Amino acid sequence: MEIDVVRPSQLTQEQIALWTAFQTEGEDLGSPFLSPHWPRAVEIAQNPDQDTARVAVLHEAGRPRGFFSAKVKGGVGMPIGAPMSDYQGLVAAEGTSVDPKRLLQALGLARYDFCHMPKSQTAFSGHLRGAGPSWISRLPFGYDAYAHDKNAESGVLKDLDKRRRKAEKDHGKVTFTAFSRSQSDFDQMMAWKREQYRETGQTDIFAAGWTQRLMAVLFDSRDPGFGGTFFTLHIDDKLVAAQFHLRGADIIHAWIIAHDAAYERVSPGLLLFQDIMHWMDETPYTSIDYGPGDYRFKRQLANAECVIGHGFVGRPGAATFIRGAAYGIREAAERLSLGKVSELPGKAMRRYDLMRGLR
Repeated sequence: MEIDVVRPSQLTQEQIALWTAFQTEGEDLGSPFLSPHWPRAVEIAQNPDQDTARVAVLHEAGRPRGFFSAKVKGGVGMPIGAPMSDYQGLVAAEGTSVDPKRLLQALGLARYDFCHMPKSQTAFSGHLRGAGPSWISRLPFGYDAYAHDKNAESGVLKDLDKRRRKAEKDHGKVTFTAFSRSQSDFDQMMAWKREQYRETGQTDIFAAGWTQRLMAVLFDSRDPGFGGTFFTLHIDDKLVAAQFHLRGADIIHAWIIAHDAAYERVSPGLLLFQDIMHWMDETPYTSIDYGPGDYRFKRQLANAECVIGHGFVGRPGAATFIRGAAYGIREAAERLSLGKVSELPGKAMRRYDLMRGLR
């Protein structure tokens, strides 16, 4: 197996077509974050700030067999587009195997850190240091079949129907828009989201220039197989919820979610998700992936999951030793079961990685 390294913009049309085809062959490879268009969009957004986006192209007998994208900086790699990337991994032809340390060597890396790697990625599964679910709603037979099973389980969608009727009675007509091109609504969603970061004390990921440019690139995209998809919900012509998701061939990946807190009682965000699932009946999309994070609304709406994990792979050296030691402290603290105190090393690692990604 030979490995070449190129910038995402240097991929040929043949390579892009093969990469896209490989996504249909393997388990958990359909995410738009694993598309060849994701690293290309990130590269556009990050220049001229950075020159760190790389793709390792695996060849066998002169023909591409797999692709692996990464952010390469200072000898330590991380997922391309982190912290905005919700899936990472090798996209390859069925039956292709590679030692991940060979990928590191080709990319000039001493270590590669990952945070949302599907457990089905066999090349990296032995390097996981923890895992959790990415919740998914699968609707291969349409909304009605999904709703029938979901209501038999929990009645959550019947409750949403009641909330919708209450919203219409108390506030006015509820209007759903898919593929909205409203710049003012998009700007309002971003303002809500950034205010949420401030109120909850989280890092504002949109303070970095490249993340804002990435959102603009994806909002403007017209590619039918990849790009941003903006959904809105208005009540009596007033914007009450907005969601900006990434789309692949048949997957909508939930991404940026925000709503007007004044309408909290009618759950506008959940109503919008329900409208998206209705709308999917007339489209090629059959799944909504809610991404990582164990939030109640994800469990309520999901009927499937993909197990994703965090960890690292490294070659012998200081960078690998330091990361291994950090994980050792984290895992020891988590075993002590001291509540929030036990969570502090993990939180510190995640915050450090977030800041690395934004730089």
